[in-house]
Amino acid sequence: MNQQRRDAGRGKPLDNGQAVRAAAARAIAPVITGKKALNDLDEHQVVARDRGLFKELCFGTCRALPRLEALAGKLLEKPFKTRDADIQALLLVGIYQLLYLRVPAHAAVGETAGAARLLSKAWATRVLNGCLRRLQRESEALQADVDSDPAVALLHPRWWVKAFRQAWPDDWRAICDANNQPGPMTLRVNRRHGDREMYLERLDSPGARLCPHAPDGLTLESPCDIADLPGFREGHVSVQDEAAQLSAVLLGPVIAPRPGARVLDACCAPGGKSAHLLELFDIDLQAIDSDDARLARVEDTLARLGLSASLVHGDATDRDWWDGTTFDAILLDAPCSGSGVIRRHPDIKRLRRPSDIAKLAELQARLLDNLWPLLAPGGTLLYATCSVLPEENADQVQAFLERTPGVEVTTPHGLAWGRPAGAGRQLLPSPDSHDGFFYARLRKGTA
Repeated sequence: MNQQRRDAGRGKPLDNGQAVRAAAARAIAPVITGKKALNDLDEHQVVARDRGLFKELCFGTCRALPRLEALAGKLLEKPFKTRDADIQALLLVGIYQLLYLRVPAHAAVGETAGAARLLSKAWATRVLNGCLRRLQRESEALQADVDSDPAVALLHPRWWVKAFRQAWPDDWRAICDANNQPGPMTLRVNRRHGDREMYLERLDSPGARLCPHAPDGLTLESPCDIADLPGFREGHVSVQDEAAQLSAVLLGPVIAPRPGARVLDACCAPGGKSAHLLELFDIDLQAIDSDDARLARVEDTLARLGLSASLVHGDATDRDWWDGTTFDAILLDAPCSGSGVIRRHPDIKRLRRPSDIAKLAELQARLLDNLWPLLAPGGTLLYATCSVLPEENADQVQAFLERTPGVEVTTPHGLAWGRPAGAGRQLLPSPDSHDGFFYARLRKGTA
């Protein structure tokens, strides 16, 4: 057994180019087989120097997956067997390096092919080497061939392109283009420790800028490690997209005049919106989520920020967690397709299925119907999703209005962000700016 195998057996990260590529293939294989997302990617399985490359290989390969798979299909004489999904993933990683990264070609080919040995599949080395060298020779012709399919050229499965085109006939290409670019790193400054102008002076980040719509938001020119952010451990700042920060903007006028208002965050994980409300307002917050592991993340987030809330493991489609006291405000950030945040979670392109949309819309309707009676007369429910699909947004809220008496739409008109979408406001993903998001603010009558 050689030294590499001994180190791998001890769980020690290997320090070579093959190791980071093998690790990326292991992470991507469950995505391409539809079994697992890239969430909680363990970057510590590679040495510190290679962690940036590791994340780029994983997220970038998933972002360009439809095109990479089309090219792989041209390069292979026959597809790999299902049990060799890790080798398929390694080939995709190699193609991604050759076409999208400034990795020397000899490293992209040699280190990627050699990584098959670390996957205990030395037989694949020759196959990978041949495919990648052919791509080098015939790159222009092969790319032109696969790009004749518009969905491949747009780096999206065909059904996603169709869904965007139906929903936004004038904007579908822009949505696809935005999805294909990594989202910017945006911060939320904790106003309990100073405003964002003060924090901007502390940042050693040339090009950082104030968010135009979220009053506590800053967008960095280039991403950085959160540990390098001044005051992060002390709770002075958090990472949160500008669109997500707007929930506090919309709920603020409702709960600010009511010190001690009783507020429910109904699907609270990972906790960014709960934390933002607690940073800004004197409220009695109850936050529930059906996932214990994700609820633990909310607890960690609040602890870092020095905030407290009543955290409850519960299903918001049921009421067995409710004590019978109504809420002055409810935030329902409903489970959704994630179609507005594909740029941050590119594995959504593969893991979502067309049939998921109807199932999610049904779940959203159940949540709305179950939570509305928990709202006090005169109270406000803010419905939110990180989706751009009308079935989950404008159409969902319209159906709720039609079956529910005594609902007043209070979504503000004339906002500087988003666009009118039925009873709500829709943001589409924007390069170098906010994610795709939907909000609708609804007030319960007092009669």
